[in-house]
Amino acid sequence: MKRTFQLSDINSVAQSLLENLPHKALCFYGEMGTGKTTLIRAMVKHLGGMDEANSPTFGLVNEYHDQQDDLLGYHFDFYRIESEAEALDLGLEDYLSSDAWLFMEWPEKVSALLPTNTVSIYLQFIDENTRSIEYSVD
Repeated sequence: MKRTFQLSDINSVAQSLLENLPHKALCFYGEMGTGKTTLIRAMVKHLGGMDEANSPTFGLVNEYHDQQDDLLGYHFDFYRIESEAEALDLGLEDYLSSDAWLFMEWPEKVSALLPTNTVSIYLQFIDENTRSIEYSVD
């Protein structure tokens, strides 16, 4: 799927992705400011997330629950890590082996650790209000 969209349409993009993705391990690629976290926030909302999704830049991982307080997913931001060893130290392998949704920003920093059956989602900045999105199954 390749699509250009307005940021005001982010909710419909999120819903469309969730309806069509074959796997729950999602890798988000794109420059700073392309809307990775905004898209993840919309996806968590559509999945029934209890809290609003925010970037886990400083904590590296956020955990989300649904309205029944069941685990919904994990949101990783690997931007600040210096090595894959840091990701392993935070217990990444345990997170990756769960059945929860996995939302991973800056996955290129941990490429050797990524599970099989991931979906790569590429966001590109077109202008202040416009982005393009494309995904592929790895």
